[in-house]
Amino acid sequence: MTIPQLITLATSFPATAPMPALFVGHGSPMNAVETNEFTENFRALAAGIPTPAAILCISAHWTTSGTHATSMAHPPTIHDFYGFPDALYAVCYPAPGSPALATAAAQALAPTPVGMDQDWGLDHGTWSVLCHMYPEAAVPVVQLSLDIARGPEYHYALGQQLRTLRSHGVLIVGSGNIVHNLGLLDFEHMGSHYGYSWAIEAADIVRTHLLSGDFAPLVDYPSLGPSMALAVPTPEHYLPLLYILGLHDGAEPLALSSDVLVGGSISMTCVRVG
Repeated sequence: MTIPQLITLATSFPATAPMPALFVGHGSPMNAVETNEFTENFRALAAGIPTPAAILCISAHWTTSGTHATSMAHPPTIHDFYGFPDALYAVCYPAPGSPALATAAAQALAPTPVGMDQDWGLDHGTWSVLCHMYPEAAVPVVQLSLDIARGPEYHYALGQQLRTLRSHGVLIVGSGNIVHNLGLLDFEHMGSHYGYSWAIEAADIVRTHLLSGDFAPLVDYPSLGPSMALAVPTPEHYLPLLYILGLHDGAEPLALSSDVLVGGSISMTCVRVG
C-alpha cells in the first residue's frame, strides 16, 4: 500500500482489529418487510460483530461495465423489482454514504480503475439485509459494483485487495445467493426447506470447499460440473461470495448460517469470515 492510501484510511477510518466479513444470502425482497428465520439470522450476524465504522457492500443487483463505487453523501433507496406489495416500495433505508470510503476502496483496488458513481444508490441486495442488521441506518454505506464482463478470478482478486479495509473498521458484505436459479423456482415451496437434487448437490459441493478452506475450485466454479451450472446459470448472485473468500487471510475461521435451500433452487446460505 502506498503512503497516500495509508493517509486516506488513517484519516477517515482509524485502525481497528480486523472486522469480520460476511456473505449474505438475501433471497426474496420480501425479507425486508418480514420477520422469519433468515431475517433473524441477519440480525444475529450483526449482533455478533463490532459496530462498523462503515459498510462496503457488493450486491448482485448492481452489474456494470467496469468497477464503480457509490460516492454520494446520501444514496437513495432503489426499489429494483416489480410485482411486490406496496409495503415493500414504501421502505426507505436512509443510511448516509461515505465518499471517503469510496475513495479508500478505489485506492485499495489500484491499478484497477474505479468510477466514482453519483447515480446508483442502495439496491435491495443491500438494504433488504441492512435494514435488519442495522435498522437505525446510522452506519455509512457504499456499494461496489460487479464488472459483469470479468471472470471469477478478477472478482476474487479484488476481494484480496480490499483486505486492508477490514483493519480500519470497515465491514465488507457480499450479498447474493450461492444457488440462484429463478427460472426453476418452485413458488409453492418458498416457505419450507426444500431443494431439487441438483441444488442439494451444488450446495454440498460449495459447503465442502468452504469448510475445508479450499477456495480455488469455488473460484473456478464452472469446472464443478452440471449441478453448479444449474445453480449458477448467470454469475451475478454468485460473484459476491468470491469477494468475501478473497478477504480470508488463510488462517481465520469461517462459519456458515442459514445454510438451507428454499423454493427448490435458492440457497439462503450466509458465510462469516473472521
